[in-house]
Amino acid sequence: MVYFEETIDVYAAITREKEIKKWRREKKNNLVASVNPEWNDLSDGWFEIPRVARNDRNG
Repeated sequence: MVYFEETIDVYAAITREKEIKKWRREKKNNLVASVNPEWNDLSDGWFEIPRVARNDRNG
């Protein structure tokens, strides 16, 4: 994931998603680049399990 917006209104979120989906790729890319110019993976690390909590046979 390289871009997201936050809202508390689910209907506004759906409307915004539909709006963005209609855009051309260039416009979407410009939106992402405006807030995440390096295109970093914003979800990196979300689902990492700490080694001490993992049931790992190798260590």
